[in-house]
Amino acid sequence: MMRFLKFLLPLIIILAAGFIWFSYQNDLDDAASTNSSSQKKSDSSTTEQPATFNKDKYSLTDPESIWVVVNKQHPLQPQSYIPSDLRLPDVSQRIPGAEQMQLREEAATALEKLFADAQTAGHQLQITTAFRGYNYQKSLYDGYVREQGQAAADTESARPGYSEHQTGLAADIRPADGRCYLEQCFGETPEGEWLAKNAYKYGYIVRYVEGKESITGYSYEPWHVRYVGSELSLEMHTTGIQTLEEFFSVNGGTTYRNL
Repeated sequence: MMRFLKFLLPLIIILAAGFIWFSYQNDLDDAASTNSSSQKKSDSSTTEQPATFNKDKYSLTDPESIWVVVNKQHPLQPQSYIPSDLRLPDVSQRIPGAEQMQLREEAATALEKLFADAQTAGHQLQITTAFRGYNYQKSLYDGYVREQGQAAADTESARPGYSEHQTGLAADIRPADGRCYLEQCFGETPEGEWLAKNAYKYGYIVRYVEGKESITGYSYEPWHVRYVGSELSLEMHTTGIQTLEEFFSVNGGTTYRNL
């Protein structure tokens, strides 16, 4: 019996030591695994942080820039500017083939996609006017002045040299059947509601929104869209900032800065 105990006692000691060592190793492995997991989570959190939007990516004054800001305080320079890449978009046009139906290449391609998806959703759209050169804008503005007086004209039509239409990045849109042509009721039509909700997906914004007249300098125009590229249109949609003036902290307002 004593012999058996003498043999058993060392065995028990060895087994106990082995158990203690095994438990210690498991604790070390668990700690290392936890630290590794925490580090991965920290690294993942760092890499997933959204990048700050670069507001300096494109010029706000160069007429060739898709972010150029044109308003009553910031006229186009030079006044004679004509985009070099104008083309007719393959969409329904109020005056098929006319010069004022043209847009810059990038804007035209985006508008074609917008019109196609609108049609898929059951909405027939039509371009009523897009590019306007300096002389054409002058004839329109002068007509408004004759009919309404300059003060009223300035709320509805840009003076020549101050019009977004001259950039080749802006377009006026209506339902293909002509309803609410250049009228605020367009915003209440199914076509106008679809446009307001979806324009940003194609790089466009509704430029003169309701309630921002003192900022943009123009009355609410639900039919007037402006191409700014999908990067900026998505950012404005996400942040809820509706005007270029507010987004870029650029002066606007109702008073013209004379050239």
